Parts: sequence; C-alpha cells; structure tokens
Amino acid sequence: WSSREGDSSEARRRLERKPLPLERTKGSEILFGIAPCSLALSQSRRDLFRLFLKQSSGSRRLVMSEFVLQAMARGLPVHHVRRRELDALCRGHVHQGVCLEATPLRFKRLEEAEEPDLGDEKSANRQLIWLALEQIKDPMNLGALLRSAYFLGVDRVVTSKRNSCPLTPIVSKASSGAMEVFDVYSTDDLRSFLKAKIAEGWEVVGTVSKPEDVENIPVISCLEFQWNKPVIILIGSEGDGLSLETQLLCHRMLSIPPGRALHPGIESLNVSVATGKNSSDAQRHHSPN
Repeated sequence: WSSREGDSSEARRRLERKPLPLERTKGSEILFGIAPCSLALSQSRRDLFRLFLKQSSGSRRLVMSEFVLQAMARGLPVHHVRRRELDALCRGHVHQGVCLEATPLRFKRLEEAEEPDLGDEKSANRQLIWLALEQIKDPMNLGALLRSAYFLGVDRVVTSKRNSCPLTPIVSKASSGAMEVFDVYSTDDLRSFLKAKIAEGWEVVGTVSKPEDVENIPVISCLEFQWNKPVIILIGSEGDGLSLETQLLCHRMLSIPPGRALHPGIESLNVSVATGKNSSDAQRHHSPN
C-alpha cells in the first residue's frame, strides 16, 4: 500500500508540472507584458478574448488586481494560471505575469489617415514631422522605433509594406505598449508617397551612417539640422540602409557624428537608437521662422 501511495503521489506531481492545454481562439494572438496588455485593455482597437494572469502574492498582487478590474470593465474572462502556462502561451518571451488573447493590429492605410490634431495655438505654430520606414524587418527595432517616435512627438509613422515587419506582439512589447495607442500607416509604394509629399511642399530628409557613401546630396550632422517646413525623416533597413531610389528623393541627408574613434565593426548605431537621436535633434533645432 505504501508503494502504491508513493506512485500515486508522483503521478499527481507529474500532472501538476505538466502545462494545461490552452487552446487559442481562431485568428487571435497572444499579447504579453504589463504595458502592452494594460494599454490594449484600455483602448478599443482590438477584440479581446481572455486575460491570463500569473497566480501571485505580495507586491505583484496589486498589479494583478488592477488587471482584474480592467478586465471586469470590459466583460473579459480572467484565468489565473501558473507561470509555465504563461510561458507556453507567449513561447518563452518575457510576459511579466500577464498575457492577453486578442485580435491582431494591422497597419492603417494612408487613405484612412486623418489630419493630426495640433491642439492649442502654440502647438499649431509648429511644423509637422513624420517618420518613414523603408523595409524595417526586425520586430525589436520596429518596436523601439515606435516607442521613440511616440515619446518624441513624431506626428505620424509610415512604413513600406513590402519586406517590412508586421505589427506583432513582440513589436508591442519592444515599444512598451506604444503600438497599442499610436497609429502606424503603411504604403505599397513608398516612392510615390514621398513624391506626393514633396509636391505638397514637404522636405524629405534621409539618414546615412557613412557620409562618404552619398553622392550629389548634401550631408549634414543632425546637430546642425534646422527645418522650417513639414519634414519627413526617412529611415532605411537595418542592413542596407536606404535604397538608391528613395535616397535620390531626399533633399538632405543626416548623419550622427561619433563621439570617439571607432573600432572596426562598431561603426554605426542601431537603427532605432539612430532614429531617436535624429528625431530628438530635429525637434530641438526646429526653426519656427
């Protein structure tokens, strides 16, 4: 009898260690992380299905209670599960004890774009700044780009649809949830979009890591950049930068000077860091005249 009881206890422990099967709703995806899930719950941009919270105690209990209240306000079922269930749901990403089953977010079409709300009179005097992304493929980079753009006050982000990363849960997590509140537009033809904005009087400013690679286009340091008209900052892909076709549409190119002599192999910034620097300097050096 003692042996049978031992076998039964071991079997019970094995069952407890095995993650529960959690079937997803067709067409849904799993958001993960405190900021993305909280912001997705507070907005009405996704259809929501279920909220999964890690069984917790102590200081984390208050955070989880806030999630429960948000879910109750949306009439959303809440499941308290073990960490291994959450790990399985988000495939091992850092979930911070929270996962949310929801419909995916899609890029908006430019035809859906509304004129940005400039707010008060002081804001109305400033010029617009948009960010155009050409073939950004890495979801971590795209998320960091959106986070910087949202924080620094970029009015709109437009990305090329071809060979670009979609708006995935990894992008949302890397953006610290900015993707949940910030519209991102896409275009099938980035060149035509840029040509149309140039015809409307916008300036298109490209970015380059090696000024010596650029011919027939003025290259200036981002520290010297000033602008007095609506501007689009154009960012190229992680490996190749801007294509020659889009580069030739640029009025000027921006570079970021290094702060020291660089070792070979560390000759440029990550695309998201460089974008944050360029956008920040552009906002700081904006000339209202």
